[in-house]
Amino acid sequence: MLNPKLGLSAVFMELAAWSGILLLHESSDTALISYLLAHALASALLSLFVLPLLPATQTRPRLPMLALLMLWIYAVPIAGFLGMLAGALVLRFYRSPSTHSTFESLQLPEFDQHQRIKGSFRQTGLRSFLGNPEVPQKDRMRALVSLQHVSGRVASPLLRNVLNDPSEDLRLLAYGMLDTLEQRISRAVDLELKALRAAQAEEGPEHPGPLTLKAVHNLSDLYWEFIYQDLAQGDLREYASRESLRYGEQALALQPDSALLCLRRGLLLHELGQFEEASQAYDKAHALGLPATRVLPYQAELCFERRDFTRTRELMQQLDQWSALPRLRPIIDYWSAR
Repeated sequence: MLNPKLGLSAVFMELAAWSGILLLHESSDTALISYLLAHALASALLSLFVLPLLPATQTRPRLPMLALLMLWIYAVPIAGFLGMLAGALVLRFYRSPSTHSTFESLQLPEFDQHQRIKGSFRQTGLRSFLGNPEVPQKDRMRALVSLQHVSGRVASPLLRNVLNDPSEDLRLLAYGMLDTLEQRISRAVDLELKALRAAQAEEGPEHPGPLTLKAVHNLSDLYWEFIYQDLAQGDLREYASRESLRYGEQALALQPDSALLCLRRGLLLHELGQFEEASQAYDKAHALGLPATRVLPYQAELCFERRDFTRTRELMQQLDQWSALPRLRPIIDYWSAR
């Protein structure tokens, strides 16, 4: 910390040193010794005064720097003292503003192998990679873990294929990841069932309102996720389809003009093998304003399963006029061929 008393003391001591020479001019030895002692003390005081003005990085080690300042002031009696005093005042009042860099040095993050694998495989490539026994198990394990970053609809079929893998570690990991996907939806179903009971208690079962509509709509969506993500198989798949259909029809009764609910009803009836009712639901969804590109592919699939190939060709030819269906383009070209 800057101490002004040291600076004033240094100035007065230096003046006293020169005054001693003038007062003791008749005795040169005594005058010289008194001047040297007073000048040395003034140099020490000025050095202590100047030292705090210097940058901290230039004052280490402290004692050698203090000795260097004192030696400079002492060796040059007048110019050294005045120059050092002027320099101290300049540093005190005209110090240039310190420049701080706006940039910081950050440590690079650790490279994640899973991210590299996630971005380097497509679904078909990842399927063959996981099923190739020639690939080292460590790499297959990393590829399997990378599936947690993709949607359940893409990951579920790949994980289910790994359940037949000879490697027990891969089978256990795939089973655990599938179970995690199922448990996530199951917990959401439990919460929505509680919300439905609360809504029915508040609104009454005879006059369901918006809370009941929201609950049954969400339940239909959640049970549909079991099918959409291919998480349910066999009897569980049929159960999920029927539950999604049941809650969807309850929502449709409260919101009969919903084209998306009609499409969902058609998909579920189609899944359950009720083709006639599914066809009617598809027609109603289209009549309520759903774009043809959303409905015609399911109608064509339904006609194909009913072995009505003439109607299938007609529907696929209708899709041929839309260019926004790149994934269906090979199928459309096949059925539209003359």
